[in-house]
Amino acid sequence: MEDNQVYRTRQRRYRKKRLRKGRILFVTLVIVILSILAYSFYQYKQGLELAGEQPEENIDFIADEKEGGIVNFLLIGVDSRGEEKSRSDTMMVLSWNKDSNELKLVSFMRDIYADIPGYDHWKLNTAYYLGGVQLLKDTLNHMFDIPIHHYMVIDFQSFESLIDILAPNGVEIEVEKDMSAYIGVSLSKGVQQLNGKELLGYARFRHDAEGDFGRVERQQKVMDALKDELLKPQNIKNLPKLIGAAQGYVVTDLTASEELKTALSVMAGGTPNIEKMTIPVEGTYQFKSYQRAGSVIEIDVETNKEMLHEFLNLAE
Repeated sequence: MEDNQVYRTRQRRYRKKRLRKGRILFVTLVIVILSILAYSFYQYKQGLELAGEQPEENIDFIADEKEGGIVNFLLIGVDSRGEEKSRSDTMMVLSWNKDSNELKLVSFMRDIYADIPGYDHWKLNTAYYLGGVQLLKDTLNHMFDIPIHHYMVIDFQSFESLIDILAPNGVEIEVEKDMSAYIGVSLSKGVQQLNGKELLGYARFRHDAEGDFGRVERQQKVMDALKDELLKPQNIKNLPKLIGAAQGYVVTDLTASEELKTALSVMAGGTPNIEKMTIPVEGTYQFKSYQRAGSVIEIDVETNKEMLHEFLNLAE
């Protein structure tokens, strides 16, 4: 009888000890979660304060209907230099397959001789000047029958600031040659850690034999490097501040929660490669000059449309 009582006493002490350890573990876990949330909110607020208020833009954007798991983002880079209206310096479509986590990037040359709805033929980058995001989207829809579901517009000065938030130690890029002409920075050949201003200068360099085609290739290379930076574990802590700053630096139809959800979804799927394409495709264009538009790239629209659809796996 006495042995049973000792056994029961020991059992009670053991259960109390386990319960106490469980409570300590639970409280510790709650403290850690609250600390992470508090840090994230603080960083997000810092980003908001850094960028200031979101630019007031009256953008009447009509998104195309989504089919399947493919989401297409129209990415527009502008060099406004304080002007009210500007041409789009960079035009890309980033296609994300949510099911497979595949990323595909299509760059459109800015000098494409484009049939702009309601304005006849001009260079493609004139569409944004004439009618903003919607007219550029309508032009791409009209020429290439490509669905676009979201958009992001970023000024180059804002791009520099966002890069410095995402990667405070710089973005690793292999600079293929010495560069300095008309880009505001001097870059040396070789692997470099580029800050925001340097990375922008690298992406915009076009004063060599490759001209705008080399420039577009470098822009795609930069996008690939930024994807890698975004997915690095050590940079996850910078995401809240980055998204906060993006509210003031980037004009988009996405909310902050949608931006975060998209970024985390891509990160959760691993580190995807980015397949790249440039329109026009080699051998499908010629250089022309027109009085109304100047020097342009005249393309075989149907061939480029077919190859684009094949690249993006668009159903006919």
